[in-house]
Amino acid sequence: MLFVAYPKCSTCQKARKWLTEHNLEFEDRDIKEQNPTADELKKWHMQSGLPLKRFFNTSGMLYREMNLKEKLPGMSESEQFDLLASDGMLVKRPILVTDKTVLTGFKEKEWECLL
Repeated sequence: MLFVAYPKCSTCQKARKWLTEHNLEFEDRDIKEQNPTADELKKWHMQSGLPLKRFFNTSGMLYREMNLKEKLPGMSESEQFDLLASDGMLVKRPILVTDKTVLTGFKEKEWECLL
């Protein structure tokens, strides 16, 4: 599994602790230092079955500063993927990529069901 997170994020810290407590092995990746590429995001989006908006960190400062709530509906999918790939702080975190699925954010019950 690939665990993409921001080390200073409390939700990411909870998710990492949960994975460790459940003895699940994962590769850890800092989203700020190694932001997902547009190609990775496209693949994860397809694998997740989630709406693309779920990959945006809608509660983040950068999202609000860029007024993306207003801009996203007028953007193509390709433009949205390029935007997400431009800065890790725009991406919802943590992201957990497994062979079977992709999870965005940390909801303990959802993770328990799928892992």
